[in-house]
Amino acid sequence: MSERFACRVLGQHRSTQRKGAVLVEDEAALTAAIIALALQYGRYGYRRITAMLRRDCWTVNMKRVERIWRREGLKVPARQPKRAHLWLNDGSCLRLRPERPDHVWSYDFVCTARITGASTGC
Repeated sequence: MSERFACRVLGQHRSTQRKGAVLVEDEAALTAAIIALALQYGRYGYRRITAMLRRDCWTVNMKRVERIWRREGLKVPARQPKRAHLWLNDGSCLRLRPERPDHVWSYDFVCTARITGASTGC
């Protein structure tokens, strides 16, 4: 039976029959090394991990590291947003004005302390 006929019957493309799959023996060791580096350096992505692997004498391609990175479900956590400053550049301070009771509790506390005559140190 010819290759052309067999591929047509199976519904496969003929180019899939040209090369055999290359099994890499160090795949498990490389995966373990990538996971160990990702756990140690949590903010590093696959590009920097690739550079570190090359520095540790691994002969790796960046695409291969990225493939293993995605297969293992590794991700760099998103950065937390920076908190807004309470002050402006001119030295003034932004404070909320109370719109209703218990809206800005610190003002209510100061107001209550002044009414009761307690010493707040202000």
